[in-house]
Amino acid sequence: MKHGQTLLNRRRVLAGIGALGAASVVGAATKFSVAFARGAIGPGENAVLLVVDMQNCFLPGGTLPVKGGNEIIPIINELGKKFANIVMTQDWHTEHHTSFASSHPGKNPFETMELSYGTQVLWPDHCVQGSEDAMLAEGLDLPHAQLIIRKGYHNEVDSYSTFVAADKKTKTGLTGYLLERGLTEVYVCGLATDFCVSWSAVDARAAELTVSVIEDACRGIDLNGSVAAAWKSMAAAGVKRIQSTDIA
Repeated sequence: MKHGQTLLNRRRVLAGIGALGAASVVGAATKFSVAFARGAIGPGENAVLLVVDMQNCFLPGGTLPVKGGNEIIPIINELGKKFANIVMTQDWHTEHHTSFASSHPGKNPFETMELSYGTQVLWPDHCVQGSEDAMLAEGLDLPHAQLIIRKGYHNEVDSYSTFVAADKKTKTGLTGYLLERGLTEVYVCGLATDFCVSWSAVDARAAELTVSVIEDACRGIDLNGSVAAAWKSMAAAGVKRIQSTDIA
C-alpha cells in the first residue's frame, strides 16, 4: 500500500471514530434534555425555593434596573406552586450606604474602589430601607413564603449573598434557619444572576447545601462579562444549572 493511501485510510478511520464520539455525546445530551423536559426534578420536603431580590429597584423603572427583570415574575410564580418551602430576600440599604457611588465624592456609578473588605462595585442609590423602590415586586404571588430575609443593612459593608456579607464574616442567619428546618436542597432564582444570585449560590454550597440555580428564572446585569464569570464560578463550586421546566 502506498504511503498516500495509508494516510488516507488513517484519516477515514479517525473521522469515523470522531463521528461515533460526536454521536455518543449528542445522544447522551438528548437523553439528558428529554429527562429534564419531563420534569425529572420533584422538590421534596427538604427543598426550598430561594427567591432573590425581586424588588422594584431591580425592575424596569427602578433605580438599578436589570434588563428583563420583570419577565421572570410569571416564571417564579409558577415555580412557587411546586415548592412547599419558599424564602424571599430583600436588599435593604441605609441612605448613605458604602456601596453607593454618592457616598464617595468624585466617584460614579459602576466604577470600583477598594474598601476594607475588598473591591466594591459602586452602585446608584438603590433599595433604601422603607422606600417604594425597595418593596417586593408587584405581581409576585408567593403567599406561602415562610421568610423574608433582608441583607445589606450594615452601612459599612455590602452584601450580595443572602448568607454572608461581602466581608465574609457578617452572617445573615439564613444558613442556621435552613439547617434547623432541614432544608438542605436550595433552588435559587431572581436578580441578578451575576451578583446576588451567584454569590448566594456559592455561599450555600460553602455551607454544604445542595444548590441549583434556575437559569431562565434569573436575569443578569452583565458588567464586562460578569454573567459568564458568575456561571464559571458557580460551576466550580458545584452549583447545578437547570431550567424551570426541569422541575415537576
